[in-house]
Amino acid sequence: MERHIFLVGMPGSGKSALGRRVAQKLQIPYLDTDFYLAEASGMNTAQLYATFGEQAFRDGETRLLQELVNASPGIISTGGGLCLREENRVLMRNHGVIVLIDRPIDDIMLDIRAEKRPFLAQKGREEIERIYHERMPIYRSVADIVMDNGNGFHNGLAALEEIVRRYAG
Repeated sequence: MERHIFLVGMPGSGKSALGRRVAQKLQIPYLDTDFYLAEASGMNTAQLYATFGEQAFRDGETRLLQELVNASPGIISTGGGLCLREENRVLMRNHGVIVLIDRPIDDIMLDIRAEKRPFLAQKGREEIERIYHERMPIYRSVADIVMDNGNGFHNGLAALEEIVRRYAG
């Protein structure tokens, strides 16, 4: 593998579940920014967010991304807000291929678990839709590839595997 595959998209879009499974199947490194932040701090992402606030959380994501881009190329699943910062978008563009995992809002709503999704915790459908419509143009503007993950998990796995095989080099 010559370059990273960065997975971006809304929380609940399938970035972690699909990325982990495809990496296992293809025997390539898998990195999850939320997992690494939690591992480094001893707190889950919701606790980090609540304890230190959004600015510190986003700063931690940026520092981590700066480290991960220098790791052996693999699939990097990013937190839903990581690509909101231009600095992070530039890092991803310069070190790999960016894949937007696009999933319908109704499917995301079914899968959201507030304790794992600090930004969406305690928000109703209206607020989640607002965030979705606010972020999707950013996700689309940074993405090299848009992958539809609205046709079931196994179809999503097959689609992501094909993308990784084609673009990872």
